[in-house]
Amino acid sequence: MMMKWIIAAILLWGSTGYAKEAEMIELFEKNVTTIDGRQTTLAPYKGKVILIVNVASKCGFTPQYDGLEKLYRKYADKGFIILGFPCNQFGGQEPGSGEEIMDFCRLNYGVTFPMFAKIDVNGPNTHPLYVLLKKERPGILGSGAIKWNFTKFLLDRSGNVVQRFSSSTQPAEMDYKIISLL
Repeated sequence: MMMKWIIAAILLWGSTGYAKEAEMIELFEKNVTTIDGRQTTLAPYKGKVILIVNVASKCGFTPQYDGLEKLYRKYADKGFIILGFPCNQFGGQEPGSGEEIMDFCRLNYGVTFPMFAKIDVNGPNTHPLYVLLKKERPGILGSGAIKWNFTKFLLDRSGNVVQRFSSSTQPAEMDYKIISLL
């Protein structure tokens, strides 16, 4: 009887492990569009510690671009990357074109980390990347919804979603967690 339980536990753990691994491989295969319109995947970021952020230019949290850029410059040479995904779903706070968004970010905050085309993070047109991120780290009370701009997802080098940070979490407050993954 004990042997059957052990075998069942191993099979269950093994299948769960493989499913998790498949999801992380799937993460790096997600199609994304760069802010300048090029189609790509997240494969170039495999093996890096990744911070994925839904961003907006006309939001009360927009000054976080400054802190995000500081984190990026501080740890980029250690294998850390930030990926910015503009979103216009919260109060229409990201109305510009890709070129306007990038100009704003560079001129006002010196942003050098990769930026991508605008996406939806909630609703029927949720980008597949955010479907996966929200499934892995649903947020407070199990709600998968992104509550506002500048929600952050931290991924380890294997693509596992380690932690979700709220919009109000300042970039400097994530420093300790980033260091632990580098």
